[in-house]
Amino acid sequence: MTEKAIPMLPCQSLQPVLDFYTALGFEVTFQQKSPNPYAVVAYGAIELHFFGMKGYDPTQSYSGCCVATDDVDTLHAAFRAGLKATYGKIPSRGLPRIGPIKDMSYGARQFLMSDPGGNCVRVAQKISENQHHRPAPKEPFARALHYAAIFTHSREDPVGAAQIIDRVLGLEDERPTPLQEARLLLLRAEAAHQLGDDATAEHMLNTAASVQLTEEQRDSVRGDQERLTELLASGQP
Repeated sequence: MTEKAIPMLPCQSLQPVLDFYTALGFEVTFQQKSPNPYAVVAYGAIELHFFGMKGYDPTQSYSGCCVATDDVDTLHAAFRAGLKATYGKIPSRGLPRIGPIKDMSYGARQFLMSDPGGNCVRVAQKISENQHHRPAPKEPFARALHYAAIFTHSREDPVGAAQIIDRVLGLEDERPTPLQEARLLLLRAEAAHQLGDDATAEHMLNTAASVQLTEEQRDSVRGDQERLTELLASGQP
């Protein structure tokens, strides 16, 4: 036998959800209005089903699914290009939104996107045979970076990430290395942006840019700096 699991995800209204997935490059392969609102979208071997719910609040949604792929970078680039072509921008907060691509401590390279129904789709590629969370480091700044990255790019909890970073940067008897400080400030800028506090995000981004790094260290954070600078400069929601 050949089995296949297909997620069935809720939404308040089908059309905004279908418009979003069409922008990503999906095809609407089925749609009905009665006896209940239901639709299916497909992109290659990816198939997602949606059903409408009266009174459903997308901002309170906890539903989602994981899409496993062997080429996460290509999907991320294609989805971003589709969103920009359709909407004129790449939404990074609110609903809908798409996040950056990141290597996570549990052996996956992934990005998260949330559709207008509030469903979080995690698109991930396995980059390690060990899929368990790595032990958190003991050193306080490395530990803060470990958890803040998970809160920001896996749990989508910018409040929690901001609290972790603010607490560790407020230590009076210990200081991070310059590279740790730059990475913490950039994560804090990202958390602030996700929370709609672009003034704080810009301050953190500028502070990170002023940290004295070697050229190799600066190269290692350049991608995040440029991405956040572009987001703030464009005023994207």
